[in-house]
Amino acid sequence: MPKHLPRICFAGPMIGRNPGRVTTQGEILSDHFRNIGYQVICVSEHPNRYVRLFDIAWTIIRRRKEIDILLIHIFGGPSFVVEDLASFLGRLFGLRTIMLLQGGALPDFFARWPNWTRRVLKRAHYFTAPSTYLTKAIVPYGFQGHVYPNVIDLANYPYRLREKPEPKLFWMRTFHDIWNPLMAIRVLAKLRQHVPNATLVIAGQDKGLEEETKRLAQELGVSDAVTFPGFLTLQRKIEFGTQADIYINTNRIDNMPVAVVEACAFGLPVVSTDIGGLPNLLTEGETGLFVKVDDDDAMVAAILRLLNDDELAGKLSANGRKLAEQSSWEQVRTLWESLFDEAMNRPVK
Repeated sequence: MPKHLPRICFAGPMIGRNPGRVTTQGEILSDHFRNIGYQVICVSEHPNRYVRLFDIAWTIIRRRKEIDILLIHIFGGPSFVVEDLASFLGRLFGLRTIMLLQGGALPDFFARWPNWTRRVLKRAHYFTAPSTYLTKAIVPYGFQGHVYPNVIDLANYPYRLREKPEPKLFWMRTFHDIWNPLMAIRVLAKLRQHVPNATLVIAGQDKGLEEETKRLAQELGVSDAVTFPGFLTLQRKIEFGTQADIYINTNRIDNMPVAVVEACAFGLPVVSTDIGGLPNLLTEGETGLFVKVDDDDAMVAAILRLLNDDELAGKLSANGRKLAEQSSWEQVRTLWESLFDEAMNRPVK
């Protein structure tokens, strides 16, 4: 640990502080660092993007003399306006700036706005990302990054080896087209043609598609086999995660999804679309099985493989837990503290 702990500020959407919202990595990291003695500012928890922009900017301006290292979460899209302003203020006030690349759609966003991307990214002294998927995305613009896994608290994820999985599927993301919940319902309907007792828990915050997902379950005749528990608190996540036997990830866009790491921590074999950073997170046949986006039949076939191959299911379950252990705070903390040490020992340019 550095002799003199730097004062750090995490800037980005910390909206998981609000009930019913997904906890972000910024919140998790800021809490961990605060617990081990760091002076931490974490901004902003306001759900409204415009209020959040003002809150972040005003906090950096007002508290700039309390900050040694500014950590900005980079998601791209509309949030890039916030990230642009925060990084400008960081440079203006001579703050050591680390950009945490997190948005699964960042490569496409960077390609669409290359000049804007280059202008904002050049303000950073260091870059981190939870997988090589995003560190590779900044190379064409002349930058390099460090890979630091997303953090989970392993103690919150009771492990059970799934050597003989039952057809109990678990889906846990957000009801939005990016996360493709409709595919999960179609997969269940087709799976029940082979395994009539298959069930699905499909959980998460509603972003406009929950009612349509429920209607599709009724239309396909599987509503009696689907549970919609809504957004899951940690206790409910543990409840459903320990009861399930297979995790399905149907995303259209993704980076290093914490939900998949959580599934691995529970020991759930994962069947996932092969998009974004997922091939950098999971290894085919070792820690997961991959299918193409919207390929229902391929996902059904992969699930049937797990149900009929105890050795494969057990291997994915055991290896998945080992993968999740790489995201423990104990593992990731040393990486961050080494970076802080390096940043504090180099002059700000």
